[in-house]
Amino acid sequence: MDPATLALAALVWHGSMEIATGRGERGPWQQNESRYDYVDDPTVAIDERGNVAIAWVDQKRKDVFFGKQGEAVNVSRSPQTLSWLPRIVSRGGNVFVLWQEIIFSGGSHGGEMLFARSSNGGRTFSEPQNLSDSVAGDGKGRIDKDYWHNGSFDLVVGADGMIHTAWTEYEGALWYRRSADGGKTFSAKTRVPDAKPARAPSLAAHRGTVYLAWTVGDDRAADIRVSRDFGAPVIVGKSKGYSDAPKLAVDARGTVHLVYSDERRILYSRSKDGARSFEQPRDISDRGAGGFPALDVDANGNVYVIWERFTEHAFLARGLGIAVSTDGGATFKAGAVPGAAGDGWNGSLQGLLMRKLALGPDGTFAIVNSSFKENERSRVWLMRGQLQPQ
Repeated sequence: MDPATLALAALVWHGSMEIATGRGERGPWQQNESRYDYVDDPTVAIDERGNVAIAWVDQKRKDVFFGKQGEAVNVSRSPQTLSWLPRIVSRGGNVFVLWQEIIFSGGSHGGEMLFARSSNGGRTFSEPQNLSDSVAGDGKGRIDKDYWHNGSFDLVVGADGMIHTAWTEYEGALWYRRSADGGKTFSAKTRVPDAKPARAPSLAAHRGTVYLAWTVGDDRAADIRVSRDFGAPVIVGKSKGYSDAPKLAVDARGTVHLVYSDERRILYSRSKDGARSFEQPRDISDRGAGGFPALDVDANGNVYVIWERFTEHAFLARGLGIAVSTDGGATFKAGAVPGAAGDGWNGSLQGLLMRKLALGPDGTFAIVNSSFKENERSRVWLMRGQLQPQ
C-alpha cells in the first residue's frame, strides 16, 4: 500500500471501472473547427438507491454523454459545437445535466449554459435549453483578461426538488436561475450583486436556504465569498494568496462545509451559524501541491474532500488526493486515491473546475478521473469505495 494511504485504512476500495477511451489528439484551437479526438471531463452522481451515474465528453463527437449501468446516451446532440465540463444530479428517476456549450453568439468569447433533463433514469433526455442566452462567454471563470478556466458554473437540487443553477461569464457577472417544476421551466436570470468579476461559483441548498460561494478575478490576493440567500457575502479566511475553486456542502444538522485552494494548499472551514461566520481555515491536504477540490458530506456527517495533485508538475495534475473526516470536520486524515493516476496527465483540458466526487446513501462513494497522453491515449474511469464503520 502507498504510505500516503495508510492513514485512510478505514476506506475500503472496490477497484476501478473503465468508462470511455479515445485517442489523445488535440490540434490547435480553431474554435468549433478544432481537431480534437479524446474523451474528457467526467462527473459523477449517486441516486438515493445507490445507482452510480456518470457524464463525460467525447471531444471527437463534440457531445456530452451520460452513462448508467453500461449504457451511453448522447445528452447534448450538438455535433457542430463543442460541449464541455458537465454537472449531473440523479434523483428519483430524474437526471439533470448542465454543461457549457461553445456557441459563439457575437461576443469576444464563446459559451452558453445548456440544460437537459431525463424523467426515465437517463434513457432519453429533453431537448437542451439555453439558460444563459447571451453574448458574454458564459461558463468562463476569469482570473484576468488573459487567463481563465472554463467550467465556472454549478448545479444542485434541494430536498424540495428545487433546481438551482449558477454561472459566471468572461466579463465577470455571476448569474442564477432556478426551476420549481423539474427543469421544465426556469425563473428569469438574476444577477448576483457585488460579485464582479466572479469566478468558480458553488451552490448548496438546505431546508429552503440557498448558499453560494465564489472567488474573484483581477485580484492576486482574492478571497472566498459565501452568500446566504444572495445577501451580502461573508469573506472567508483572508490571505495574501489567491483563493480559488470553492466547494460547499451542508450536512443534516445545517453545518455549512467549505473547501478551496490557496497557494497549492487545500483549505477547509465550516460554519455552524448558517454561513454568517466561518472558522479559521485549516490546511487538510497531504504533502501539499493540491488544487481544485471537490466536497461532499454523507448522511452521518462524514466529510469527504478530493483534489487534483500537482506533485510532479507545476501546472499539470496527476492523480487525486483525498481527505476524510469522521467527526464532522473537526479533524481529517489525508492520503492519495489509489488508482487515480492514469498513464498521462489528468484530463479536463478545458479547465479543472469540476465535480469528481459523489456519495451514496449507504456509506459508499464514487470518484471519477480522466487522463490524457498526447498523441497516444485518453480515458475516463470510475473508482468506488466505502467507509468502514468505526
